[in-house]
Amino acid sequence: MTDHPTESAAPSSRYPLALLGLFAAWWTLLAIRPWFRHDWLLENMLVLIAVPLLCWSHRRLRFSNYAYTLLFAFFCLHEIGAHYTYAEVPWNQWLISLAGWDAMHALGMSRNHFDRVIHFGYGLLVVPAVAELIEARGPLRGWWRNLVPVMFIMSNSELYEMIEWQAAEIFGGELGQAYLGTQGDIWDAQKDSAMAMIGAMLGMVLYRWRVAVRLLWRASLSGTPT
Repeated sequence: MTDHPTESAAPSSRYPLALLGLFAAWWTLLAIRPWFRHDWLLENMLVLIAVPLLCWSHRRLRFSNYAYTLLFAFFCLHEIGAHYTYAEVPWNQWLISLAGWDAMHALGMSRNHFDRVIHFGYGLLVVPAVAELIEARGPLRGWWRNLVPVMFIMSNSELYEMIEWQAAEIFGGELGQAYLGTQGDIWDAQKDSAMAMIGAMLGMVLYRWRVAVRLLWRASLSGTPT
């Protein structure tokens, strides 16, 4: 089985289909009695657009198993935030129950940073698929191959922050605050975007490193000099 969408041999669809089935089960589980149903609906607009689009375009653009795995991880984490609302995900309580460690108290945190972690995860986990999309549809040369995917994540992150802001203005009240999730931080949008940028930069480094290692490994097996 090949692992990169630009290779000539067509990779199997079993792995992404298995991930889709697992995600459908996870989505269904977390769709049961979310803490704030209207916020859950807003948060799932991303999923209801992205997942069908990935399924529809699968035969035209088959991402690597690596990219699909990271997309699966991101959407699963996003569903946790959608179920509890991002500002109220009880990750610290889970940590206390499992390890007996109060991370928020130990680190002096007064704010729930789960949303920041997911913004970082958006950059880290989505950028490989973006890189593969660009290489398949609009191949670039030199450093542009690394810069454009990161810039794409940055622009998407900023756009999402503006959508959140407009949604909060439109819906207002408890729903608007739950969806916006600033938790009183006036620089929340800027910090979230910065986390996405840092995640995307790290994600590109890891993605290119992985591609380089695989090329070296294949070259060593075939005896082809690099």
